[in-house]
Amino acid sequence: MSKRSELPRLNKAQIAAMLASRFDDGFKTLKELPNPFELYGMDRASERIARAIEAKERIVVVGDYDVDGVVSSALMEEFFEIIDFPAEVVIPNRFIDGYGVSPHILERIEADVVITVDNGITAFEAADICRARGIDLIITDHHTPSQQLPDAYAIVNPKQETCAFAFPEICGAQVAWFLIGALKKRLGLDLNMGRFLDLLALAIVADVMPLTSINRPLVQKGLSMLSTSPRPAFEAVRAYLGKNRFSAEDIGFQIAPRINSAGRMEDASVALRFLRAKTLGEASGGWLSLDNLNQMRRQIEAETTEAAVEMADANAPVIVVAGEGWHEGVVGIVASRLVDRFKKPAIVLSIEGSSAKGSGRSVGEVDLYALLAACKEHLAGFGGHAMAAGLRLDVDKIESFKAAICEAAKRIDPDLFSPKEKLMGELPMAEIDWELMEILAKFEPYGEGNGRPKFLLKDVEVADARAIGAEKNHLKLSLRDGPHAIDGIQFGFERAVQRGERVDVSGTLQINEFNGRRSIQMLVDRID
Repeated sequence: MSKRSELPRLNKAQIAAMLASRFDDGFKTLKELPNPFELYGMDRASERIARAIEAKERIVVVGDYDVDGVVSSALMEEFFEIIDFPAEVVIPNRFIDGYGVSPHILERIEADVVITVDNGITAFEAADICRARGIDLIITDHHTPSQQLPDAYAIVNPKQETCAFAFPEICGAQVAWFLIGALKKRLGLDLNMGRFLDLLALAIVADVMPLTSINRPLVQKGLSMLSTSPRPAFEAVRAYLGKNRFSAEDIGFQIAPRINSAGRMEDASVALRFLRAKTLGEASGGWLSLDNLNQMRRQIEAETTEAAVEMADANAPVIVVAGEGWHEGVVGIVASRLVDRFKKPAIVLSIEGSSAKGSGRSVGEVDLYALLAACKEHLAGFGGHAMAAGLRLDVDKIESFKAAICEAAKRIDPDLFSPKEKLMGELPMAEIDWELMEILAKFEPYGEGNGRPKFLLKDVEVADARAIGAEKNHLKLSLRDGPHAIDGIQFGFERAVQRGERVDVSGTLQINEFNGRRSIQMLVDRID
């Protein structure tokens, strides 16, 4: 643990300065959001959609089955409802239709204009079909484009080379939201764009966008709205979680997994109907359905992870595993579990017949999309971004693909494989007080790109330690350093500690509210 001994010893002023340094350009405000027309292709896309609205042409929106795609779809559906236009919103079924605006989904679409949200940047075949059928395809997406782009009527994607948008790290729902903003201007509508931010915050956090620059004020406002939003969906969330204040972590660990479970296990339309519920009764029923699907997902995921761990080659630079009949809906999460376990990029493939389909997750600063691009001759298709990607290939090419991606990974600087999450420094217990908690609160919301500060309490005494929870798998701690003390809790602990033992403890600080009493506690992730 030599690296722990090298950590700086911090005080409150240093912590405030270190957090402020994450925001070189200061805190953005909602007033500083860029004009939607700064996105390349937005002018052409919004002009065509406005023309279709005015001429009452047939418009179909095609979304995606993850949280970002479902929220994108919900935003577009709500917009068209507001202007009383009968657009159709379709989300592909993962198991029947595959991903995005596929040829399969186009078979059941009759439209003059098709708008994709959170997908389409690799939809080459679909673009050709649309052109042949006289359909104007408008792609809005945020995934990394390849060198060649689909032959669409218009493409709006902040990551395309021709786009000079100041902050390209936005999710698909944000691109859809900017499209609505462009249509508001184009059609001269009286529309408050802030009404959508409770939904938008879900997508930004769930799609792991950096909570810096323009994303920060959007999520900040969205989290605030979640507490009072009149949407029946969020009334149901507040009732079932028993919360009125929400953090980005609440979205990431409580809300997003349930919304994601619909597309993973059954059909994303369940999640869309939940978000768009008109009554609390409808929303409550939708939430219970999502909760049941999420429990099913967790069980299948645990079984698949166990099988994948046994199959994994721990010495390979990239973990690649494949299983017959593995549930497609959990392979991405299983890949994340393998990354956590092996600290390496991981790809998990589900084999069905002669083809395999799967998901990959990366670690540190390893660009998974670039790795896949280096092995594209072995793949039938792939897409995504640096940290997460999807892929398809023939079963008989799995071994050659595995060899190729491992070979490509060996050429990467080993330092890039180190997990990004670092300890900020050693925190003397004397510095932990309400003033420090106010400093930490100032830099919320925490998440990707603005991680919640993690501190080391060095050589502190265990005043008390006891296992709690139904399965006695959580550890409740009381820690002391001279006259100073703090409580801590570690979920799913592996190492038992004894009263009187001196330990190093790392974790994050949080405010615990119980029976009207507020106290500061440490959420412990490691004890040495």
